[in-house]
Amino acid sequence: MIYRHHIAPPRAFTQFSHDLIRHPRLSSDAVRLLTWQLSLPEGARESLSRTAERARIGACSFTRAKRQLKEEGFVHERRVQGPGGHWVTQQLVSNVPLSDAEAAKILARMPVHTPSATVPPQVTPSPRIPAAGAPTPRPTDGHPRRDPGENTSHRPAEPEPEPKPEPEAEPQTDAAPHAADVPEAARALVAALPRLSPDLRRIPRGMYDELARLVSRWLAAGHTPTDMRTHILRGLPDNGTPVHRPGGLLRYLLRDVPPSPTPSGTAPATARQSSRLAALRECEGDHVQATLFRPTGDENLCRRCLDSPPPHAGPLDSGAVAHQLKEQV
Repeated sequence: MIYRHHIAPPRAFTQFSHDLIRHPRLSSDAVRLLTWQLSLPEGARESLSRTAERARIGACSFTRAKRQLKEEGFVHERRVQGPGGHWVTQQLVSNVPLSDAEAAKILARMPVHTPSATVPPQVTPSPRIPAAGAPTPRPTDGHPRRDPGENTSHRPAEPEPEPKPEPEAEPQTDAAPHAADVPEAARALVAALPRLSPDLRRIPRGMYDELARLVSRWLAAGHTPTDMRTHILRGLPDNGTPVHRPGGLLRYLLRDVPPSPTPSGTAPATARQSSRLAALRECEGDHVQATLFRPTGDENLCRRCLDSPPPHAGPLDSGAVAHQLKEQV
């Protein structure tokens, strides 16, 4: 159970709508950035980046928050050229969502503020210094003063460039079949991948043919669509990390085709025993759990059982113990 105690501030407060504070698609950084901007005094020209710096919002969080505010219509931007050729970015922040047309009308009535209203000196034309002497017209229809020494009226024809040989078509390999050879089942599986996970909703259309070729290799190797879906889901990040390039991730996951699983109904192959386990033997002594040891001969007891025989077994024959110790040595 939670209790709330609210005291209205006597001064320096701003009213915000509950729809803005509880917006389902705005993160906490986006709401903090917007409310901070709306709480500034009238006439303040503080930019969103400066507000994010004062609010201790990092660069990545600020970029994400600004994108959310622009998508929801709370922030609008445009580039205009002010006096003196300066380009200025106008930012409009509102407490209600605005369309692009509404924001354009409001920004059109806003003055363009530049660092200085005067024209900078580098843009102002310099005073013209007259050249020495009287101005003369440009000579036209004249003849060259020097004789070139040869007739240049008819230049020799340039040889036509030889046509470049067309590059030979590379032979198609099994790893990358032609688009026409890709089965429809592979294309259908690729088209259904965006519905497999929210991280795969933005697969570029230009990568569908490449992914279909990779999927066809999996199908040709004997894998089922369920195997591929399970392999893709295992490769997706599970710690909340967003997938910025789902097409590249799928290309990486489907690039290497694992061996085909053992078909159902057939007996699995006998597991090869490790060379280390093959040299061990289970002790026949009194142990709580099975104990393996490396024998040096034909003994059936480990060194611990030989050094301290079990109490219920009685004293061992000294000759037998000596024989086993001799074999171990």
